[in-house]
This record gives sequence, structure tokens and C-alpha cells, in this order.
Amino acid sequence: ARDLNSRFLSLAAEHASADPFGKVKKMIKDLIVRLMEEANEEAEHKGWCDTELSTNEQTRKEKTSAVEMLHAEIDELEASIAKLTEDISELTKAVAALDAAMAEATKLRQEEKAKNMQTIKDSQEAQTAVAQALTVLKEFYEKAGDATALLQQQPVAPEIFDSPYKGMQAENGGV
Repeated sequence: ARDLNSRFLSLAAEHASADPFGKVKKMIKDLIVRLMEEANEEAEHKGWCDTELSTNEQTRKEKTSAVEMLHAEIDELEASIAKLTEDISELTKAVAALDAAMAEATKLRQEEKAKNMQTIKDSQEAQTAVAQALTVLKEFYEKAGDATALLQQQPVAPEIFDSPYKGMQAENGGV
């Protein structure tokens, strides 16, 4: 078209060189690049989602295990509470029985103390009476010592016995 200096040919050549399918090709290439970028983004997003799903599954397993452990601990503690409540009830009964026994023992001690005090009083009175009786007896025997009515005297040998008895040995002459 230049060699011929034909404007029409030059315009046609220009138009042909402009390649009407070039825009389409470019649009297709752009579309392919954009689709590949979207595919990469989706692959990254899928990787992130898979990571999150596995993390969440692991967390869910850990939490489920923790919940089961806590339920077991709750059951164990409730059993412990029931046992301790029963123990408290038994110990309360035992304390009440001990209080009753202690009250009974205190009552017995009070009664024994009163009886002991009475015995001590009686023995003190008896001791005083014995001391008075001894005083009376001493006075009586002192006065009786002065009196001669009950005084024993040495017996005087009767007149018949001037010499001591020697037996009948000299008259022994055989039988």
C-alpha cells in the first residue's frame, strides 16, 4: 500500500494489521489471568478454611473432653457431698448422744458430790463426838482413880498358911 500510494489500501492494511481478534485475544488472556488469580485466591482460602476446620475440630475435641471430665468431677463431688452429709448426720447424732451422756455423768457427779459432802459432814460430826467421848472417859477415869472402891488390894494370906506347902513326900511309904 505504500508502494502504490493508495490510501484505500493503506487504510485496509492498517485495519488488517489492527487485528480485530487481538482485542478478543487480549480479553481472553486477561480473563485467563483473572481466573488463575481467583483460583489461587480460592486455593488459599480453601487452605485457610481447611486449617480452621481442623483447628476447630481439635478445639471441639478438647472442649468435649474437658466437659466430660467436668461432668465426671461433678458426679464425684455430688457423691462426696452426699457421703459428707451422711457423716455429718451421724456425727450430729453422736454429739447429741455424748451431750446426753455428759449431762447424765454430770448429774451423777453432782449426786455423788452431795452424798460425799454429807458423808464428810457425818464423819466430822462423828470425829467431834468421839473426841467428846474420849474427854468424858478421861475425866471419868481420872475421878475413878481417886476413888478406892474399885481399887484392887494385895490379898493377905490367911493365918492357916504360915509356911509354904511342901507336899506329902515324907510319908511316902509304899503302897
